[in-house]
Amino acid sequence: MKALVTGAAGFVGGHLSAHLEASGDEVIGVDRHNGPDLLDPEALTAFVVGLGPDAVYHLAGWSDVGASWDEPLATFESNAVGTLNLVQACLATTGSTGRPRVLSISSADVYGRVSLGELPLTEDTPMRPVTPYAASKVAADFVGLQAWLGYGLDVLRVRAFNHLGPGQTNRFVAAAIAERVALNELDGTEVIPVGNLSPRRDFTDVRDVVRAYRLLIEHGEAGEAYNVCSGVDLAISDLAHRLVAAARHPMRLEEDPTRQRTVDVPVLRGDATKLTKATGWEPEIPIEQTLADLLNEWRERVGV
Repeated sequence: MKALVTGAAGFVGGHLSAHLEASGDEVIGVDRHNGPDLLDPEALTAFVVGLGPDAVYHLAGWSDVGASWDEPLATFESNAVGTLNLVQACLATTGSTGRPRVLSISSADVYGRVSLGELPLTEDTPMRPVTPYAASKVAADFVGLQAWLGYGLDVLRVRAFNHLGPGQTNRFVAAAIAERVALNELDGTEVIPVGNLSPRRDFTDVRDVVRAYRLLIEHGEAGEAYNVCSGVDLAISDLAHRLVAAARHPMRLEEDPTRQRTVDVPVLRGDATKLTKATGWEPEIPIEQTLADLLNEWRERVGV
């Protein structure tokens, strides 16, 4: 299978490309430094038509939720308009089996602020975005749905809950704390500044996540949306304390008001039943291994 991966240089894109290659796929990766700009529809269409992929994994876009408050237009253009341009390029394309199947990666942030009575969240849960990032992802989600209903393009929409693992940027909380632990191990510092640790999130190892993506391309139903999640919510404080407990000398967490988000959804927990029924997928890597791999990778990065 010839697979196009947008955002291939990113955290998830690197893991996905490696998984696809290990599965025998021919992988062509593009990102902001290598390949057409998703906001240049003519260049993007020419590239995709010339490539003729069988499958498109659309990971590219704005991923920084907190920064979306400062750059709402850039966030919307990157996620919504970029997805629209890619869909249009795929409509003009014929691979070995016709037009490609498209896996459009959205986020559980589209569900927004939910009540405890709505948990776990299914694909039928109403979307109530509270951040500019989430609103842009709602728009991208519906761009994919319209492409299926209006044009018959095989688009599958993924609503990915939080994922983490080695290779993640320090713009995300677990990786940021892992980096701080590793730096403290170098210089003997004990304090780790943190933001709000009370939100609870549904975490899945990125290596399990990318397995789900390929399985959906193979077995998912076009036009449908699928949650990718573990079905278990953990407090951010739990992750933080586990990372601190693995440090090589005593450390402590200290609240830093400058690290607070404008809006933080209290709890997100998903239901992956639909994904499991379609593909047989279940998460395999325990959170303990994920955090150990993440911390060890940050130790290597900073030179411990």
